[in-house]
Amino acid sequence: MMEPWLQPQAIQQARRICASFQHWTGRSLLPNGAKDDLALAQQLFHWFQPVLSHGCEADPVLNYGNQAALALWELSWSELVQLPSRFTAEPIAQVERSALLAQAARQGYIHNYCGIRISRSGRRFRIENAWIWTVLDEAGAAVGQAATFDQWQFL
Repeated sequence: MMEPWLQPQAIQQARRICASFQHWTGRSLLPNGAKDDLALAQQLFHWFQPVLSHGCEADPVLNYGNQAALALWELSWSELVQLPSRFTAEPIAQVERSALLAQAARQGYIHNYCGIRISRSGRRFRIENAWIWTVLDEAGAAVGQAATFDQWQFL
């Protein structure tokens, strides 16, 4: 089976995630610059920080998750890319999550978000120091949102 990050749509999404983070924050998402899109996709997929993104559907569906995110949420690539992103949080936390995503959409990004998330098996964890930003396509149109965080604790 092909590595998920080698799929053309994953390569494109990795480029959009990284370029959009740079656009909004003025910072590079990844610590080392990649030479090309394939190297960038590989680096993002294997990065230690979980990275997720979803599209702009009425009930947004996840369209990218790196290896750290797949492990944390206990999902395969094929499961992740079919999952409405609201299911990454418990029902009680979904109202707060929706408000935060709306704020990030208005501002372009937010930082220092904390919240409770839940894996496929029901394992709860608290994320901290999260970035959430609007993902732009090559023409500058919003095509979704992405998130990353460097701190999490199982509850």
